[in-house]
Amino acid sequence: MSKKILLGLFIVSVGLLSFVVTKERETSVDRTKKAQKVYAEFCSGCHGEKMEAFVDRKWKYGTTKDSIIRSIAIGSPDFGMPAYKDAIKQKDIATIAEMMTDYIKNVDQYKVANKPVSNVFTSEGMTVALDTIATDLSSPWGFVQLPGGNYLVSDKTGALNSVDQHKNKTLIKNTPNVLNEGQGGLLDLELHPDFANNGWLYMSYSKFKTVDNVKMTSTAIVRGKIKDNEFTEAQELFEAQPYTRTKHHYGSKIAFDDKGYLYFSVGERGMEKDFPQSTANDNGKIHRLNDDGTVPKDNPFVNDPASKGSIYSYGHRNPQGLIFNKATGEIWETEHGPRGGDELNIIRKGANYGWPVICYGINYDGKPITNISKKEGMEQPEIYWIPSIAPCGMTMVTGDKYPAWKGDVMIGSLRFMYLNRCVMKDNKVVKQEKLLMNLGRLRNVEMGADGYLYVSVEKPGMVFRLRPI
Repeated sequence: MSKKILLGLFIVSVGLLSFVVTKERETSVDRTKKAQKVYAEFCSGCHGEKMEAFVDRKWKYGTTKDSIIRSIAIGSPDFGMPAYKDAIKQKDIATIAEMMTDYIKNVDQYKVANKPVSNVFTSEGMTVALDTIATDLSSPWGFVQLPGGNYLVSDKTGALNSVDQHKNKTLIKNTPNVLNEGQGGLLDLELHPDFANNGWLYMSYSKFKTVDNVKMTSTAIVRGKIKDNEFTEAQELFEAQPYTRTKHHYGSKIAFDDKGYLYFSVGERGMEKDFPQSTANDNGKIHRLNDDGTVPKDNPFVNDPASKGSIYSYGHRNPQGLIFNKATGEIWETEHGPRGGDELNIIRKGANYGWPVICYGINYDGKPITNISKKEGMEQPEIYWIPSIAPCGMTMVTGDKYPAWKGDVMIGSLRFMYLNRCVMKDNKVVKQEKLLMNLGRLRNVEMGADGYLYVSVEKPGMVFRLRPI
Protein backbone atom coordinates (compact mmCIF):
# COMPACT_ATOMS: atom_id res chain seq x y z
CA MET A 1 0.00 0.00 0.00
CA SER A 2 1.39 3.40 -0.94
CA LYS A 3 2.43 6.00 1.60
CA LYS A 4 -0.24 8.40 0.28
CA ILE A 5 -3.01 5.84 0.90
CA LEU A 6 -1.68 5.08 4.42
CA LEU A 7 -1.51 8.78 5.21
CA GLY A 8 -5.07 9.22 3.95
CA LEU A 9 -6.33 6.36 6.10
CA PHE A 10 -4.53 7.80 9.12
CA ILE A 11 -6.11 11.22 8.60
CA VAL A 12 -9.56 9.65 8.21
CA SER A 13 -9.01 7.60 11.40
CA VAL A 14 -7.93 10.68 13.38
CA GLY A 15 -10.94 12.56 12.03
CA LEU A 16 -13.33 9.79 13.04
CA LEU A 17 -11.76 9.61 16.52
CA SER A 18 -12.05 13.38 16.88
CA PHE A 19 -15.68 13.20 15.77
CA VAL A 20 -16.44 10.43 18.32
CA VAL A 21 -14.74 12.34 21.16
CA THR A 22 -16.51 15.57 20.22
CA LYS A 23 -19.79 13.73 19.90
CA GLU A 24 -19.27 12.15 23.32
CA ARG A 25 -18.44 15.55 24.83
CA GLU A 26 -21.54 17.07 23.26
CA THR A 27 -23.59 14.13 24.51
CA SER A 28 -22.26 14.68 28.05
CA VAL A 29 -23.17 18.39 27.93
CA ASP A 30 -26.58 17.61 26.49
CA ARG A 31 -27.13 14.96 29.16
CA THR A 32 -26.37 17.48 31.92
CA LYS A 33 -28.70 20.08 30.40
CA LYS A 34 -31.44 17.48 30.08
CA ALA A 35 -30.94 16.37 33.69
CA GLN A 36 -31.28 19.99 34.81
CA LYS A 37 -34.55 20.27 32.91
CA VAL A 38 -35.78 16.98 34.41
CA TYR A 39 -34.87 18.26 37.89
CA ALA A 40 -36.75 21.51 37.24
CA GLU A 41 -39.81 19.57 36.08
CA PHE A 42 -39.99 16.85 38.71
CA CYS A 43 -37.92 18.01 41.70
CA SER A 44 -37.78 21.80 42.08
CA GLY A 45 -41.36 22.11 43.29
CA CYS A 46 -40.47 20.30 46.52
CA HIS A 47 -36.71 20.80 46.72
CA GLY A 48 -36.18 24.30 45.38
CA GLU A 49 -34.82 25.87 42.22
CA LYS A 50 -31.13 25.53 43.04
CA MET A 51 -29.89 21.94 43.03
CA GLU A 52 -26.81 23.00 45.00
CA ALA A 53 -29.05 23.60 48.03
CA PHE A 54 -28.84 19.83 48.52
CA VAL A 55 -25.39 20.40 49.97
CA ASP A 56 -27.03 21.38 53.26
CA ARG A 57 -29.57 18.58 53.75
CA LYS A 58 -29.84 15.41 55.78
CA TRP A 59 -29.89 12.22 53.74
CA LYS A 60 -31.87 9.12 54.64
CA TYR A 61 -29.84 6.67 52.54
CA GLY A 62 -26.46 8.44 52.40
CA THR A 63 -24.67 10.81 50.05
CA THR A 64 -22.92 8.47 47.61
CA LYS A 65 -24.02 8.49 43.99
CA ASP A 66 -25.61 5.04 44.33
CA SER A 67 -27.46 6.13 47.48
CA ILE A 68 -28.89 9.19 45.77
CA ILE A 69 -29.90 7.13 42.73
CA ARG A 70 -31.75 4.85 45.12
CA SER A 71 -33.47 7.78 46.83
CA ILE A 72 -34.71 9.17 43.52
CA ALA A 73 -35.68 5.81 42.05
CA ILE A 74 -37.57 4.22 44.95
CA GLY A 75 -38.46 7.38 46.89
CA SER A 76 -39.31 7.72 50.57
CA PRO A 77 -43.10 7.42 50.89
CA ASP A 78 -43.01 8.03 54.66
CA PHE A 79 -41.39 11.43 53.95
CA GLY A 80 -43.67 12.25 51.03
CA MET A 81 -41.02 11.49 48.41
CA PRO A 82 -42.51 9.53 45.48
CA ALA A 83 -40.61 6.92 43.43
CA TYR A 84 -39.42 8.22 40.06
CA LYS A 85 -38.01 5.03 38.51
CA ASP A 86 -40.92 4.92 36.04
CA ALA A 87 -41.17 8.67 35.43
CA ILE A 88 -37.50 9.56 34.90
CA LYS A 89 -35.10 7.67 32.69
CA GLN A 90 -32.36 5.80 34.52
CA LYS A 91 -29.55 7.72 32.78
CA ASP A 92 -31.17 11.04 33.82
CA ILE A 93 -31.49 9.84 37.42
CA ALA A 94 -27.79 8.92 37.33
CA THR A 95 -26.79 12.32 35.95
CA ILE A 96 -28.86 14.15 38.58
CA ALA A 97 -27.25 12.01 41.29
CA GLU A 98 -23.77 12.75 39.94
CA MET A 99 -24.43 16.49 39.95
CA MET A 100 -25.72 16.32 43.51
CA THR A 101 -22.64 14.47 44.78
CA ASP A 102 -20.46 17.21 43.28
CA TYR A 103 -22.40 19.84 45.22
CA ILE A 104 -22.34 17.82 48.44
CA LYS A 105 -18.54 17.69 48.35
CA ASN A 106 -18.59 21.48 48.63
CA VAL A 107 -19.17 21.29 52.40
CA ASP A 108 -15.92 19.36 52.96
CA GLN A 109 -13.86 22.52 52.38
CA TYR A 110 -15.12 23.88 55.71
CA LYS A 111 -14.30 20.83 57.82
CA VAL A 112 -11.28 21.20 60.08
CA ALA A 113 -10.93 18.52 62.71
CA ASN A 114 -8.52 20.14 65.14
CA LYS A 115 -8.28 23.39 67.03
CA PRO A 116 -5.29 25.65 66.24
CA VAL A 117 -2.12 24.69 68.12
CA SER A 118 -0.42 28.06 67.59
CA ASN A 119 -1.38 31.71 67.66
CA VAL A 120 0.34 32.22 64.29
CA PHE A 121 -1.70 31.94 61.07
CA THR A 122 -0.37 32.14 57.52
CA SER A 123 -2.49 33.17 54.55
CA GLU A 124 -1.94 34.35 50.99
CA GLY A 125 0.55 37.17 51.39
CA MET A 126 0.13 37.71 55.15
CA THR A 127 1.20 36.02 58.37
CA VAL A 128 -0.42 37.22 61.57
CA ALA A 129 -0.18 36.42 65.26
CA LEU A 130 -3.18 36.64 67.55
CA ASP A 131 -2.71 38.84 70.62
CA THR A 132 -5.32 38.30 73.33
CA ILE A 133 -7.14 41.51 74.23
CA ALA A 134 -10.01 40.32 76.45
CA THR A 135 -11.09 37.02 78.03
CA ASP A 136 -13.79 35.61 80.31
CA LEU A 137 -16.65 36.86 78.14
CA SER A 138 -19.76 35.03 76.97
CA SER A 139 -20.61 36.34 73.49
CA PRO A 140 -18.63 39.53 72.71
CA TRP A 141 -20.95 41.15 70.19
CA GLY A 142 -19.88 44.75 69.69
CA PHE A 143 -16.40 46.27 69.72
CA VAL A 144 -15.00 49.79 69.41
CA GLN A 145 -11.63 51.32 70.21
CA LEU A 146 -11.62 54.61 72.06
CA PRO A 147 -9.32 57.51 71.11
CA GLY A 148 -6.98 56.78 74.03
CA GLY A 149 -6.45 53.19 72.89
CA ASN A 150 -8.71 51.34 75.31
CA TYR A 151 -11.67 49.27 74.11
CA LEU A 152 -15.38 48.93 74.73
CA VAL A 153 -16.77 45.40 74.32
CA SER A 154 -20.47 44.59 74.60
CA ASP A 155 -21.48 41.14 75.78
CA LYS A 156 -24.75 39.54 74.79
CA THR A 157 -25.41 38.96 78.51
CA GLY A 158 -26.04 42.70 78.86
CA ALA A 159 -22.59 43.71 80.14
CA LEU A 160 -20.67 46.61 78.62
CA ASN A 161 -16.98 46.34 79.49
CA SER A 162 -14.19 48.85 79.26
CA VAL A 163 -10.92 46.99 78.59
CA ASP A 164 -7.51 48.61 79.03
CA GLN A 165 -4.20 47.76 77.36
CA HIS A 166 -3.43 45.23 80.12
CA LYS A 167 -6.66 43.26 79.57
CA ASN A 168 -8.24 44.66 82.74
CA LYS A 169 -12.03 44.87 82.44
CA THR A 170 -14.27 47.46 84.09
CA LEU A 171 -18.04 47.05 83.98
CA ILE A 172 -19.90 50.12 82.74
CA LYS A 173 -22.99 50.68 84.90
CA ASN A 174 -26.50 51.82 83.99
CA THR A 175 -26.64 50.27 80.51
CA PRO A 176 -30.08 49.37 79.03
CA ASN A 177 -32.07 46.47 80.46
CA VAL A 178 -31.85 43.80 77.75
CA LEU A 179 -33.54 40.46 77.17
CA ASN A 180 -30.68 37.95 77.11
CA GLU A 181 -32.73 35.15 75.59
CA GLY A 182 -32.44 33.43 72.22
CA GLN A 183 -30.38 35.74 70.01
CA GLY A 184 -31.20 38.82 72.05
CA GLY A 185 -29.03 40.81 74.43
CA LEU A 186 -26.70 43.80 74.36
CA LEU A 187 -25.57 43.79 70.74
CA ASP A 188 -23.62 46.23 68.56
CA LEU A 189 -21.59 49.34 69.44
CA GLU A 190 -20.58 52.33 67.33
CA LEU A 191 -18.90 55.65 68.09
CA HIS A 192 -20.17 58.93 66.69
CA PRO A 193 -17.83 60.13 63.90
CA ASP A 194 -17.02 63.13 66.13
CA PHE A 195 -16.81 61.07 69.32
CA ALA A 196 -13.58 62.76 70.41
CA ASN A 197 -15.53 66.01 70.81
CA ASN A 198 -19.10 64.96 71.67
CA GLY A 199 -18.64 61.56 73.40
CA TRP A 200 -21.73 59.88 71.88
CA LEU A 201 -21.77 56.08 71.98
CA TYR A 202 -24.49 54.20 70.08
CA MET A 203 -25.75 50.75 71.08
CA SER A 204 -28.30 48.26 69.74
CA TYR A 205 -30.09 45.84 72.02
CA SER A 206 -33.12 43.59 72.41
CA LYS A 207 -35.80 45.61 74.13
CA PHE A 208 -38.78 43.86 75.67
CA LYS A 209 -42.10 44.38 77.37
CA THR A 210 -44.65 42.02 78.87
CA VAL A 211 -48.11 41.83 77.31
CA ASP A 212 -50.64 39.39 78.81
CA ASN A 213 -47.80 37.54 80.55
CA VAL A 214 -45.91 37.14 77.26
CA LYS A 215 -42.52 38.76 76.64
CA MET A 216 -42.67 40.81 73.43
CA THR A 217 -39.39 41.92 71.88
CA SER A 218 -37.96 44.57 69.56
CA THR A 219 -34.65 45.91 68.22
CA ALA A 220 -33.80 49.25 69.84
CA ILE A 221 -31.09 51.88 69.30
CA VAL A 222 -29.88 54.08 72.16
CA ARG A 223 -27.10 56.61 72.49
CA GLY A 224 -25.39 58.00 75.57
CA LYS A 225 -22.07 58.97 77.09
CA ILE A 226 -19.70 57.23 79.47
CA LYS A 227 -18.70 59.20 82.54
CA ASP A 228 -17.01 57.70 85.59
CA ASN A 229 -17.69 54.19 84.25
CA GLU A 230 -21.41 54.86 83.93
CA PHE A 231 -23.65 55.15 80.87
CA THR A 232 -25.29 58.56 81.16
CA GLU A 233 -27.43 61.01 79.17
CA ALA A 234 -29.18 58.06 77.51
CA GLN A 235 -31.42 58.92 74.57
CA GLU A 236 -33.46 56.19 72.91
CA LEU A 237 -33.47 56.91 69.19
CA PHE A 238 -35.44 53.99 67.79
CA GLU A 239 -37.48 50.92 68.66
CA ALA A 240 -38.67 48.63 65.87
CA GLN A 241 -42.42 48.20 65.45
CA PRO A 242 -44.21 45.93 65.82
CA TYR A 243 -42.88 43.99 68.78
CA THR A 244 -42.97 40.19 68.32
CA ARG A 245 -42.95 37.21 70.61
CA THR A 246 -39.96 35.73 68.75
CA LYS A 247 -36.52 36.05 70.33
CA HIS A 248 -34.25 35.92 67.31
CA HIS A 249 -33.31 37.75 64.09
CA TYR A 250 -32.77 41.15 65.66
CA GLY A 251 -30.25 42.28 63.00
CA SER A 252 -28.70 45.08 65.07
CA LYS A 253 -25.53 46.16 63.25
CA ILE A 254 -24.72 49.89 63.23
CA ALA A 255 -22.65 52.05 60.84
CA PHE A 256 -22.11 55.75 60.05
CA ASP A 257 -21.37 57.13 56.61
CA ASP A 258 -19.10 60.10 55.83
CA LYS A 259 -22.04 62.53 55.97
CA GLY A 260 -22.91 61.60 59.54
CA TYR A 261 -26.00 59.50 58.76
CA LEU A 262 -26.68 56.60 61.10
CA TYR A 263 -27.52 53.24 59.47
CA PHE A 264 -28.64 50.14 61.33
CA SER A 265 -30.21 46.79 60.54
CA VAL A 266 -33.35 45.16 61.91
CA GLY A 267 -34.05 41.49 61.22
CA GLU A 268 -37.41 40.20 60.04
CA ARG A 269 -37.81 38.59 63.50
CA GLY A 270 -37.93 35.02 62.26
CA MET A 271 -41.40 33.74 61.78
CA GLU A 272 -42.97 36.92 60.48
CA LYS A 273 -42.59 36.32 56.72
CA ASP A 274 -44.85 39.24 55.74
CA PHE A 275 -42.73 41.90 57.41
CA PRO A 276 -39.77 42.27 54.99
CA GLN A 277 -41.85 43.09 51.89
CA SER A 278 -44.00 45.72 53.59
CA THR A 279 -42.69 49.23 54.26
CA ALA A 280 -45.46 49.76 56.82
CA ASN A 281 -43.34 48.10 59.54
CA ASP A 282 -39.72 48.31 60.70
CA ASN A 283 -38.68 44.64 60.53
CA GLY A 284 -36.50 43.15 57.79
CA LYS A 285 -35.04 46.56 56.92
CA ILE A 286 -31.95 48.74 56.82
CA HIS A 287 -32.82 52.09 58.44
CA ARG A 288 -31.20 55.51 58.15
CA LEU A 289 -31.48 58.33 60.68
CA ASN A 290 -29.73 61.55 61.49
CA ASP A 291 -27.29 61.19 64.36
CA ASP A 292 -29.90 62.58 66.81
CA GLY A 293 -32.56 60.05 65.77
CA THR A 294 -34.59 62.29 63.49
CA VAL A 295 -35.53 61.09 60.01
CA PRO A 296 -33.58 62.55 57.06
CA LYS A 297 -35.78 64.49 54.67
CA ASP A 298 -34.41 62.60 51.63
CA ASN A 299 -35.11 59.08 52.89
CA PRO A 300 -36.84 57.05 50.14
CA PHE A 301 -40.22 56.56 51.88
CA VAL A 302 -40.36 59.69 53.98
CA ASN A 303 -43.22 61.19 51.95
CA ASP A 304 -45.33 58.03 51.97
CA PRO A 305 -47.76 58.18 54.91
CA ALA A 306 -48.24 54.40 54.76
CA SER A 307 -44.50 53.71 55.15
CA LYS A 308 -41.97 54.07 57.94
CA GLY A 309 -39.84 57.12 57.19
CA SER A 310 -36.63 55.65 58.61
CA ILE A 311 -36.51 52.79 56.07
CA TYR A 312 -33.60 52.94 53.63
CA SER A 313 -33.94 49.47 52.06
CA TYR A 314 -36.21 46.48 52.63
CA GLY A 315 -36.69 42.78 51.85
CA HIS A 316 -33.96 41.64 54.27
CA ARG A 317 -33.87 38.54 56.46
CA ASN A 318 -31.37 38.94 59.30
CA PRO A 319 -28.55 41.40 58.51
CA GLN A 320 -25.65 41.03 60.95
CA GLY A 321 -22.93 42.78 59.00
CA LEU A 322 -23.00 46.48 58.06
CA ILE A 323 -20.16 48.79 56.98
CA PHE A 324 -19.56 52.03 55.13
CA ASN A 325 -17.09 51.68 52.25
CA LYS A 326 -15.18 54.95 52.34
CA ALA A 327 -13.58 54.31 48.96
CA THR A 328 -16.91 54.08 47.10
CA GLY A 329 -19.37 55.84 49.42
CA GLU A 330 -21.53 52.69 49.64
CA ILE A 331 -23.13 50.79 52.47
CA TRP A 332 -22.30 47.06 52.39
CA GLU A 333 -24.27 44.42 54.27
CA THR A 334 -24.24 40.69 55.02
CA GLU A 335 -27.31 38.76 56.06
CA HIS A 336 -28.14 35.26 57.14
CA GLY A 337 -30.08 33.05 54.78
CA PRO A 338 -31.83 29.95 56.11
CA ARG A 339 -30.07 26.70 55.08
CA GLY A 340 -27.99 28.23 52.31
CA GLY A 341 -28.39 31.62 50.72
CA ASP A 342 -26.37 33.88 53.04
CA GLU A 343 -25.75 37.12 51.14
CA LEU A 344 -23.29 39.97 50.68
CA ASN A 345 -25.12 43.05 49.36
CA ILE A 346 -24.47 46.63 48.37
CA ILE A 347 -27.34 48.58 49.94
CA ARG A 348 -29.10 50.91 47.53
CA LYS A 349 -31.55 53.61 48.53
CA GLY A 350 -35.15 52.40 48.41
CA ALA A 351 -34.19 48.98 46.99
CA ASN A 352 -35.97 45.68 47.65
CA TYR A 353 -33.65 42.74 48.46
CA GLY A 354 -36.28 40.12 47.89
CA TRP A 355 -36.73 38.09 51.07
CA PRO A 356 -38.72 35.84 51.14
CA VAL A 357 -39.94 36.16 47.52
CA ILE A 358 -36.50 35.26 46.14
CA CYS A 359 -33.85 33.25 47.92
CA TYR A 360 -30.87 30.96 47.25
CA GLY A 361 -31.49 28.76 50.30
CA ILE A 362 -34.02 26.27 51.62
CA ASN A 363 -35.95 26.08 54.87
CA TYR A 364 -34.61 24.36 57.97
CA ASP A 365 -36.99 21.44 57.41
CA GLY A 366 -35.54 20.89 53.93
CA LYS A 367 -38.51 22.34 52.07
CA PRO A 368 -38.16 25.20 49.61
CA ILE A 369 -39.01 28.74 50.64
CA THR A 370 -39.54 29.86 47.07
CA ASN A 371 -39.06 28.46 43.59
CA ILE A 372 -37.24 31.52 42.28
CA SER A 373 -33.94 33.21 43.06
CA LYS A 374 -34.36 36.22 40.75
CA LYS A 375 -37.17 38.63 40.05
CA GLU A 376 -37.52 41.95 38.27
CA GLY A 377 -37.36 44.84 40.73
CA MET A 378 -35.48 42.86 43.39
CA GLU A 379 -31.76 43.15 44.03
CA GLN A 380 -29.28 40.33 43.51
CA PRO A 381 -26.50 39.74 46.05
CA GLU A 382 -22.88 40.42 45.16
CA ILE A 383 -22.17 36.88 46.32
CA TYR A 384 -24.09 34.21 48.22
CA TRP A 385 -22.99 31.18 50.22
CA ILE A 386 -24.21 27.59 49.99
CA PRO A 387 -23.89 26.05 52.51
CA SER A 388 -24.61 28.85 54.96
CA ILE A 389 -21.50 30.12 56.72
CA ALA A 390 -23.65 32.21 59.14
CA PRO A 391 -21.96 35.59 58.48
CA CYS A 392 -21.67 37.84 61.52
CA GLY A 393 -19.54 40.90 61.84
CA MET A 394 -17.93 42.58 58.88
CA THR A 395 -15.26 45.14 58.10
CA MET A 396 -13.09 46.44 55.27
CA VAL A 397 -9.30 46.41 55.67
CA THR A 398 -7.86 49.93 55.58
CA GLY A 399 -4.48 51.45 56.37
CA ASP A 400 -1.05 49.99 55.67
CA LYS A 401 -0.63 47.26 58.28
CA TYR A 402 -2.06 44.51 56.04
CA PRO A 403 -0.82 45.33 52.50
CA ALA A 404 -1.93 42.01 50.98
CA TRP A 405 -5.45 42.45 52.41
CA LYS A 406 -5.93 46.19 51.89
CA GLY A 407 -9.38 46.96 50.50
CA ASP A 408 -10.65 43.43 51.14
CA VAL A 409 -13.83 42.66 53.06
CA MET A 410 -13.52 40.46 56.16
CA ILE A 411 -16.57 38.53 57.41
CA GLY A 412 -16.87 36.30 60.46
CA SER A 413 -18.38 32.81 60.14
CA LEU A 414 -20.31 31.61 63.15
CA ARG A 415 -21.12 28.20 61.73
CA PHE A 416 -17.73 27.13 60.38
CA MET A 417 -15.65 29.17 62.84
CA TYR A 418 -13.30 31.09 60.55
CA LEU A 419 -12.68 34.53 59.08
CA ASN A 420 -13.82 34.85 55.46
CA ARG A 421 -11.67 37.12 53.32
CA CYS A 422 -13.42 38.52 50.24
CA VAL A 423 -10.71 39.68 47.84
CA MET A 424 -11.94 42.84 46.11
CA LYS A 425 -11.12 44.19 42.66
CA ASP A 426 -13.03 47.02 40.97
CA ASN A 427 -15.65 46.81 43.72
CA LYS A 428 -16.32 43.13 43.02
CA VAL A 429 -15.51 39.98 44.98
CA VAL A 430 -13.06 38.09 42.76
CA LYS A 431 -11.87 35.46 45.23
CA GLN A 432 -12.39 34.20 48.77
CA GLU A 433 -9.95 32.84 51.34
CA LYS A 434 -10.55 31.14 54.70
CA LEU A 435 -8.48 32.55 57.57
CA LEU A 436 -8.11 31.57 61.25
CA MET A 437 -9.70 28.18 60.60
CA ASN A 438 -11.49 26.62 63.58
CA LEU A 439 -10.59 29.50 65.88
CA GLY A 440 -14.11 29.56 67.34
CA ARG A 441 -17.57 30.91 66.52
CA LEU A 442 -16.39 34.18 65.03
CA ARG A 443 -18.90 36.75 66.23
CA ASN A 444 -17.33 40.03 65.14
CA VAL A 445 -14.51 41.59 63.13
CA GLU A 446 -13.59 45.28 63.27
CA MET A 447 -10.86 47.69 62.27
CA GLY A 448 -9.51 49.42 65.35
CA ALA A 449 -8.65 53.11 65.47
CA ASP A 450 -5.00 51.98 65.70
CA GLY A 451 -5.18 50.36 62.25
CA TYR A 452 -5.21 46.77 63.54
CA LEU A 453 -7.83 44.13 62.83
CA TYR A 454 -9.72 42.72 65.80
CA VAL A 455 -11.89 39.61 65.97
CA SER A 456 -14.09 38.22 68.71
CA VAL A 457 -15.17 34.63 69.26
CA GLU A 458 -17.69 33.09 71.62
CA LYS A 459 -17.85 29.94 73.76
CA PRO A 460 -15.55 30.97 75.40
CA GLY A 461 -15.80 34.66 74.63
CA MET A 462 -12.49 36.29 73.72
CA VAL A 463 -11.23 39.25 71.69
CA PHE A 464 -8.01 39.06 69.63
CA ARG A 465 -5.84 41.54 67.75
CA LEU A 466 -4.34 40.34 64.43
CA ARG A 467 -0.70 41.44 64.56
CA PRO A 468 1.22 41.18 61.26
CA ILE A 469 4.55 39.38 61.52
